[in-house]
Amino acid sequence: MILKVLLPSRVLVNETVAKVLAEAENGWFCLLPRHVDFVAALVPGVLVFATTEGTEALVAIDHGMLVKRGAEVLVSTWQGVRGDDLGSLREVVEREFLALDDRERSARSALARLEAGVVRRFVELEAHG
Repeated sequence: MILKVLLPSRVLVNETVAKVLAEAENGWFCLLPRHVDFVAALVPGVLVFATTEGTEALVAIDHGMLVKRGAEVLVSTWQGVRGDDLGSLREVVEREFLALDDRERSARSALARLEAGVVRRFVELEAHG
């Protein structure tokens, strides 16, 4: 699979991966290459992926959207930080991404749900067309 983590200003990750672990509002999930096409609204946390060489890599992410379509996994998020230490990345998540005020958190959550609905409808339309 090709994993791309997209920030508003740049591409943070663009790599071939064997597995992606991420967290949505209803819990953790794992994507493997033959997984069905999938859309999820992500919560702030650490995205974990395994490279094709078998090493694990970590990215702290803010709220975002994940779309898996075919062999491509796209993650679009407001903020992201790549790192090697899980503890320090969790601190980044808590300090930077979870420190938003309640109004901004509510607005982002509503927007993520709307975005997920739009993407699902596009996938459904394409499947029927």
